[in-house]
This record gives sequence, C-alpha cells and structure tokens, in this order.
Amino acid sequence: MAAAGPSRSRRALVLLIWLASVLAGVAVISRTHFSADLSAFLPASPDPHQRVLIEQLQAGVASRTLLIGIEGGKDAAQRADVSRALGKAMRASGLFDQVQNGDNSDWAASGTFVFDHRYQLSPEVTPDRFTVEGLRNAIDDTLSLLGTPAGNIVKPLLERDPTGETQRIAEGLLPATSPRTDHGVWVSRDAPRAMLLAGTKAAGGDLDAQAQVIARVEAEFAKATQGLGASAPKLLMSGAPVFSVTSRDQIKREALHLALIGGIVMSGLLMLAFASPRALVIALLPVATGVVGGTAAVSLAFGHVHGMTMGFGSTLIGETVDYAIYYLIQARGARVPGTGWQRWRDLNWPTVRLGLLTSVCGFAALVFSGFPGLAQLGVFSIAGLIAAALATRHGLPMLAPDGASGMGMRHLMARAAGAIARTLPRLRWGFLALGFVAAGLVAWQGADLWRARLSSMSPIKQEMSDLDAKLREDIGASDASTLVVVQAADQQAVLRATEAASARLDALIEGGELLGFETVTRMLPSIAAQQLRIDSLPDAVTLRTRLAQATAGGPLPAARLEPFIAEVEKARTQKPVMRADLMDGPLGAVVNAMLYERPGGGWAALIALHPGPNFDAVRLAAALSTLPEVQVVDVGNELNSLYAHYLHEAFVQVMVGALAVVVLLGAYLRSGRRLLAVCEPLALAVLLTLGGMAALHVALGILHLVGLLLIVAVGSNYALFFDQLQETGSADEDTLASLMLANLTTVVSFGLIAISDIPALSAIGRVVAPGALLALLLSAAFMHRKKTATGVASKMAL
Repeated sequence: MAAAGPSRSRRALVLLIWLASVLAGVAVISRTHFSADLSAFLPASPDPHQRVLIEQLQAGVASRTLLIGIEGGKDAAQRADVSRALGKAMRASGLFDQVQNGDNSDWAASGTFVFDHRYQLSPEVTPDRFTVEGLRNAIDDTLSLLGTPAGNIVKPLLERDPTGETQRIAEGLLPATSPRTDHGVWVSRDAPRAMLLAGTKAAGGDLDAQAQVIARVEAEFAKATQGLGASAPKLLMSGAPVFSVTSRDQIKREALHLALIGGIVMSGLLMLAFASPRALVIALLPVATGVVGGTAAVSLAFGHVHGMTMGFGSTLIGETVDYAIYYLIQARGARVPGTGWQRWRDLNWPTVRLGLLTSVCGFAALVFSGFPGLAQLGVFSIAGLIAAALATRHGLPMLAPDGASGMGMRHLMARAAGAIARTLPRLRWGFLALGFVAAGLVAWQGADLWRARLSSMSPIKQEMSDLDAKLREDIGASDASTLVVVQAADQQAVLRATEAASARLDALIEGGELLGFETVTRMLPSIAAQQLRIDSLPDAVTLRTRLAQATAGGPLPAARLEPFIAEVEKARTQKPVMRADLMDGPLGAVVNAMLYERPGGGWAALIALHPGPNFDAVRLAAALSTLPEVQVVDVGNELNSLYAHYLHEAFVQVMVGALAVVVLLGAYLRSGRRLLAVCEPLALAVLLTLGGMAALHVALGILHLVGLLLIVAVGSNYALFFDQLQETGSADEDTLASLMLANLTTVVSFGLIAISDIPALSAIGRVVAPGALLALLLSAAFMHRKKTATGVASKMAL
C-alpha cells in the first residue's frame, strides 16, 4: 500500500516556515544584550527608598568602583613601582573617572586650585575665625605643625595662609579610615599588598564595558610586571564590576556546560530508547526551537536577557523534549504507512495540547510580576513551550510521519510503566500518609521555611566575598550597607541640603557613632555657604589691625603677614566655585561620583559613611528624619524587605496560576472525578517535595517556588495521559513507554541542573527532579477506576 504521508509541497512549506522562524530568532538573539546584575530582580515600580537603592545598584559609585590589590612579589619597593606604573597606565587609558593609589603626582593642579579658593572651601572660615582671638588661635595651631611631618607642607605657605585653611581643607578631603602609605603608595596594614581604588566611567550596568575595563587592567598589570619573572607580584581585583562580570560569565559558562552535558546524557537515553540516530536528531529539534523562541521573545519584550533567564533555558530542555518523545513514540504503529501523525494528532495531541495550556496558565502568572527578572522567566517559559509544541505538532510530522521506527529499550520501559501502574494504586494510602507528614513538617516550619534571601541567587563564591572584604578593609572604603542620599530639584538645593545633613552627622561623630563621612560639599560648597564665608572676611585695614594684636609677643610678627592680608583681600572679590571649575582635575571625578543627575530628573548627592563602634542605622535615620530631602537606606533591611515582598507577590501569582490551571482542566474534562484524578497527584507531588525540603532544612526562595510551578507544568502531562488511558481503557505499550522515557529525561536533566554551581539553577533542579518523578508515580497511584469498565490496570498487564 502506498504511503499516505504529508505531500511534498506541504512538507517543504512547513519546514521552510520552521527554518525561517528559527533563523529569525537567532538573528534577534545575536543582537541581544545579556545582563547579570541582581537589580533585575528588584521592582519595576519602586517606592522612593527602593528607587534610591536601585539607582545605586545600577549606576551609583559603588557599582563602578574597582578595588585592586598588588600582592607578594620581591618587596614593598617593587610593589610600589608596579602600583605607580599600573596607576599611570589606568589614568592614561581614559576608562576611569579616578584612579587613587596614594601617588599624589596628579593632584598638584588640584592643590593649587584648593589653595587659591581656600576661603570659599574651608568650613573653618567664619566671623569668629577672623576676630583677634580667632586669629591668635588659628596662627598658634599652624605654628605648632612646623615641628611635625606636616611642617614641610605648612612652612612654604605660612606667610600667605597663617590660619591654615589649606591644611583644614586637605584634612577634610582625607577619608576617615584612609589606608597606610609606604614607598609613596597605599598599602595594606597587615599584608604584603599595595592598594589601588578606581572608579570606571562606564555605568555599573554596562557589563560589556566593565568587562573591557577589567581586561584592560589585567593587560596593563602584565606590562607593569613584564620581566620580573618568578618574583613578580600577583593582581587581585574585586568590587561590583568584578562581581557582575564574573556572574554573567559564570552563568553563561554554566548554561552552556549544562546544555552540553544534558544534551549528551539525554542523547544517550534517547539513543537507547529509539536505537536511531535520525530519531535522536529529530527529537532534539523542538528543544532547540523552544530555547531559541524563548530567548528571542524575552529579548523583544524586555530589550535584554538576564543571565538567570539564559541559565533557565537549560531547565526548559527537560520539558520541551517530552513533546518530541510523545510524538515519536506514540505516532508509530499506524496500520497505513504515513498516517501515524494523523492518529497521534487525533488521539494524543489534544492531551499534549491541554498539558501545554496548563503550563502556559501557570507561567502566565509570572509574566505580570512587578519584578522584571521574574517576568522574564514567565515570558521565556511560555514562548519556549509554545515554540517547542508547535514544532512538534507541525514540524515533526513532516520529518517522521510515523514516528520513530526503531524499538530500542521502549518495550522494557513500557513494561516498567505497566508494572508501576499495576502496583502503585495499592500504595495510595501510604502516599496519603506521607502527604500528611509532609504537611505537618511544612506547617511546623511555616514562614521560616521560606528564609532564603536575594543574595542566595548570586553565583559569587565565598572566597570572592572574603577577598572583597579584605580589600575594602585595607583601603578603608566607606560602608556600603547604609546609604545616605540627598535629592532635590537642582544642584544648589542638593548642596544646601547636604550641608544641613553634614551638620547632623558631625554630631554623630562627636558621639562616636561615626568615624567620619565623605561629602561633595567639602569640594563644592553651595553658593550660599561660599558667600557666607566670603562675607566673614574683614577688609584689609581691619585685618591688619587685628593681626597686630593677635601676633603681639608671638614668634610670627604681623609685618611678615602682608601677603596674607593681600590674599584675603583678593578672596573678597572672588566668584563662587562652580562644578565646571573642578572638572579638569582629580577633584572633578570625585564630585561626579558623589553628585549626579538622576535618571528620572533632578539631582542627588551621596554621603559616604565610615561607621564607628557605636553605629546604629536607626539613630542615624532619626538624626536626619527632619530633613525631607535626605533619605537613609539600610541596604540589608531594604533588600530583605524587597525579597519578602517579592516572595509574597510570587506566591500570589503562583496561586492565581494554579487556580487558572484547575479552571482550565475543569472546563476541558467536565468531570469532577476526572479533575480530582488529575489534580490530586500534582498537589501531592508538590506537598511531598516541600516536605522533603523541610525535612532537610533547606532554605527555600523564589527559584524553589518557580521549581514547584515546573512540577505542575511537567506533571500535568503525566496526569492527563493516565487520565486518557483510563478513559479509553487502552493502555498501549507506546503511550506507556513515552511516559516513562519523558519522565526519565526530565528527571535526569533537572538532576544535572541540581548539581550546578549556580545557586538559582541548582535550587530549581533540586525541586523539579524529585517532584517530576513523584508526579509520574502519583499519577499512576491515584487513577480512579470506572465501575463499569474492566479497569485500566488489568489492561496494563501487556
């Protein structure tokens, strides 16, 4: 009898459309930007505190700061030489706003600027400063420095700046916890290590640019140490740019690794099942289509793809391959060659389609999440599953009209599935008892079971975090756990509010709660503050009279201070220092880091804190609470609060998705008994998985919740097929073999993900691998026999 497969023209048209769709998806992906910062898992519509946090995570100074250590080597002198060479090369690269390592050679011009504008910049310039008593005390303080190491700086300026305003400004610009200096560069206090601090010009979220910066530092370090041989020091780097780039690269590498290993393992399983290389290739085509379709859809919807979403693609393999397995096995055995695809379309496709729709309903809840990262997972899953299902429904019949011809191990799988279906219904009450135990464990732990934090999603290893902490301690970096941000409509309003906040913080320094703080107003005071200082300066006649009285009987006669009088007189007519005046030197980079235009409009200033032994974020917030322009953000508490809100929203969305699945199944099955038979094993599989996690004291989080959703998505196919077998009363070998093979590939693929080095992927794998197996076993155990039928279990004897 002649074959009755699809016509040649139809086959060519379908395959051409399929190929064009995949190529279009690949073209979209080739232009896609991939990100890895965890800010994608922060709200898309944040409140004011959350907005401050997100701005800092994405583009704040902390997101652009590199901490660099030069460790080991021959001796401190060698490390200092390498530090100077590396710092010089980094400054010349044009990639950095600032590079600091204790080498002040580039600060000469800034020093001149500070000296020329010292009466506008010094916070000590007040009317009291220029009284007779004020002048006497200021001059005595300056003279006392002559016998100290600072005397070399003070002495040349003595006749022009006897009150020491330049010295006061310099002291204010030094961090409260500045690093130690040796051989002219910054060094660690307790390790053989030279230190550098650099701020990149590229935004923290621009990972491609940050990767180029890191590579440039490594290349310049290699040049600086060229020829040193075995005695050469080694380079250490940390900071948010390193974390972000490392996370992205690790996620990419792990995703490719998992896809490769998973592909090899599943290919082996499929070869054993089909005993046909051709069938193997065909089975993998819907998988590739699903991954391409999901990634392209996310790129089009969001403009970029988060690395976590890309890694999630490896989890999609476990479900999309099921569609190909169902078709290739269930379409075989047609009485008329070439019609197997039609039989599968009429008999089995409705079940597969319903399983697809239940998965789509479940993941649709994530699409409407207020968190872009979670919404991406939803879009990726839905688009990927639909693409894989359409490829199976329309594409595979064109390639294999009668499914896979080889038998392989399918007969053994069918017999195993039949044995499971005959045996497990007897264990139903045992499963229910385990379900009650699991429910008790989950209820006992309650909310404590869901105690994972946002940081648990990061792939950064502990040794990298430890290195970051060491370098921060060495360099005396400000505390990043508490943010003080001042916001206003324009620059001058921000500067005035920052000065008001600084006055409150000075009181906390006196109480020992702060060691110090850094603020932009030390380099760029508000125009109002500058004007008050200029107004404090007496005219030449008055100043000369007061100086004569202040220096009477002292070692510095007033006659030597005529240059000082001239400097003060000149300062009385100086214009205010503006931001543009600072942009050509190193001070400009510092100002840009601490005073910036906000993405949504307006301006903001960041105050960097150095907490003391008695620091309390609550008292800090109370001290600044009456300043409406100032916001205090406790980063740890804010992230925990965000994550709790994130988790609660995800729970609500998953519940809505589960309800939609139940409604869809009820509308399709139109039978309470059948609906119970399908939903009961899925609910129990989720409960037993949760109980197992509770027994192992696993801290559950968002990605575990997504894993539970995947159990329902994958398991619904098993439950629906067992329901179909029961309704038709025909437990054919191929259907049972397809269920067994689909479950095996799913469990193996998610089992591989469970041992991933990426915590987020590992979390999903550890939930779905056991959950999918339970879903198959429970679907067989909870079949409800029809009283009027022979009973499907007897027909599974095969």
